[in-house]
Amino acid sequence: MTKETIEIKKSTLTSGAITILVILLAISMFTGGFGIGDENIAANAVAVPTAPAAAPNAPTAPVKVDMKTILDDDAVEGDENAPVTIVEFSDYECPFCARFYDQTLGQIRENYVDTGKVKIIFRDYPLGFHQNAQKAAEAAECAGEQDKYYDMHNQIFENGVEGGVDTFKQYAKDIGLDSGKFDTCLDSGAMAAEVAKDLADGQAAGVQGTPAFFVNGEFISGAQPYTVFETAINNALA
Repeated sequence: MTKETIEIKKSTLTSGAITILVILLAISMFTGGFGIGDENIAANAVAVPTAPAAAPNAPTAPVKVDMKTILDDDAVEGDENAPVTIVEFSDYECPFCARFYDQTLGQIRENYVDTGKVKIIFRDYPLGFHQNAQKAAEAAECAGEQDKYYDMHNQIFENGVEGGVDTFKQYAKDIGLDSGKFDTCLDSGAMAAEVAKDLADGQAAGVQGTPAFFVNGEFISGAQPYTVFETAINNALA
C-alpha cells in the first residue's frame, strides 16, 4: 500500500468524522441540547462514583439511627403518640424538597398522619448557597412561637421564598399572626440558634443533602416517590 493511498484513507476518515460531528450538532440544536443540567434527568441519572469532597472524619450517610439523637423540641404535625415518627431535614429553597412537598407529603398526610399512625417533625437544614433558606427557616420558627409553625411551613413551600424577609412578613399577615411579634422575632435573629441546632444535629446524623428523612430511624435520602415512604412506614408499623 503506497503512502498516497494511506493519505487518501486518512482524508476520507477525517471527512466522515466531520460529517458525524455536524449531524450531532444539528440534533443538539433541534432538541435544545443534550439534556445536561435538566432537573428531571439529573434526578434520575445513575451517579458516577467520585472521590468524597468531605473531610475524612465526616459522618457517612446512615442506614438507621437512634431516634433520640435526632429529636428536639421542634413542631410536630400529627398525633404526638403516633407509633411512627418521620423526621425530615429540609431546606425551604431546595427544589427537591418542594417536589417532596408537592408530590408526596399530601399522600403521607392523608393515609398516615390524619389516621394517627404517623407524626412528622420538620427540622431545618438550610444550605449555604440558598440565599433565602436561612431566613425562611427562621420565619417558620418564629411562626411556631405563635403556634402556627406548619401554617408558615405550608405557605413557604406553596408560594416560594422570592423576596426574602419582606415576603415572609407578608405570609405572617396572610396566616393571621401578630405581625409586630413576628417581625421582631425575624428581624432580631431570635431563631437563628434554633436553626443552627437543627443543622448541626442533621450533620451529626450523617445528613449530606436535602431532603433527608428518618422513618423510625430508617434513613431515606432525597425526594423519593410515595411508595418508598409507604414501604418504610408499613415496615415500622409491622
